[in-house]
Amino acid sequence: MTRQLTPDTFDKIRPYHDDEVPGVLDRLAHDREFLDAITRYRLPRLSRHAPWLARRLAGFGLQRQMRGIASVGDFQDHIAHYMRRMLANTTDAFEVAGLEALDPQRAYLFIGNHRDIALDPAFVNYALYQAGRSTVRIAIGDNLLQKPFVTDLMRLNKSFIVPRSARGKRAMLAAYQTLSNYIRHSISVDNQPVWLAQREGRAKNGIDRSDAAIIKMLTMARRQEDKNADFAEAIRELRLVPVSISYEYDPCDLQKARELHAVHTAGRYEKVEFEDIRSIVAGITGYKGRIKLTFGTPLESEFASPDAVAAEIDRQVLSGYRLFPSHQMALEASGLAPDLVDLSEVTDADRRRFDERLAGVPDELRDWWLAQYANPVLNRAGRANSND
Repeated sequence: MTRQLTPDTFDKIRPYHDDEVPGVLDRLAHDREFLDAITRYRLPRLSRHAPWLARRLAGFGLQRQMRGIASVGDFQDHIAHYMRRMLANTTDAFEVAGLEALDPQRAYLFIGNHRDIALDPAFVNYALYQAGRSTVRIAIGDNLLQKPFVTDLMRLNKSFIVPRSARGKRAMLAAYQTLSNYIRHSISVDNQPVWLAQREGRAKNGIDRSDAAIIKMLTMARRQEDKNADFAEAIRELRLVPVSISYEYDPCDLQKARELHAVHTAGRYEKVEFEDIRSIVAGITGYKGRIKLTFGTPLESEFASPDAVAAEIDRQVLSGYRLFPSHQMALEASGLAPDLVDLSEVTDADRRRFDERLAGVPDELRDWWLAQYANPVLNRAGRANSND
């Protein structure tokens, strides 16, 4: 039986509409926690000694910056300014490949590898924005939406909510059915592109592998409509396009190494409060070196199963992944596969930069830090062993 979709079916998970933007911005300008978060980074001394004054100044500044923003498009124009400044200050190059081969009039479901909480989809969006194309609706887990102001900011930027905190099989099934319907509706009805990670959570160990369960979720809406629906056709209608992003350096590499080490030695890792938000800030402000973003080709073959789709996504992600000197030098330093090391593009400047970063890594985290950069080389050769 076809599920009846009403105008409010997706209200709890969808991005904000244009007519909601002014009200949300006004709410943010008076949100005490949001203003405190701003002042801690922009006015740290004043926020400690006169928090009320710092908060008031931040509110005035925010209202001034947001003046004239009346739609999601206006908000993203504003973000583009900060993206350009971030690229200039924290990267050496940003290269995009493959986008020119995709129809600018069609919406695609971009499914990519996942290294940075916020920047992976942000760079996809920036590439689309620069090319004059529609930006993506971004899938974001509700575990990241720890504060109302974070939810507001994400939904202003065309994010929709993935229900990771639903409890019980029935609630989880209903939540994922709604999510599947929303993604399908975005592509097939609204003709709006979507970005989704190939797996839940970042690949902290540098091994990019798709989760077939995500593919099953994506086809739930079609199966709900027609239990005899052809699987390959359900995949084709979503216009899946694998996307590969490669960072020469990850601003969160040390934190990821610390987490991997803790899981290996203690069996678990406990995040501190707002750690994900701090990771977002670190990713935005930290040095990234060169970045390569590669758009693959739509999945239009006769795929027989979710595993087959996941395998094709992996193939395209790995083939489009740029291996930088940092990856080769990490593999060399690890000693894991000398036969795969290629130092032909490594310059003296590359070596100095790598050695300086490695020197700042505590001895107990060294192997975990190196693995993040070495594993993409091993993974492409089919030799990576997951330790995430």
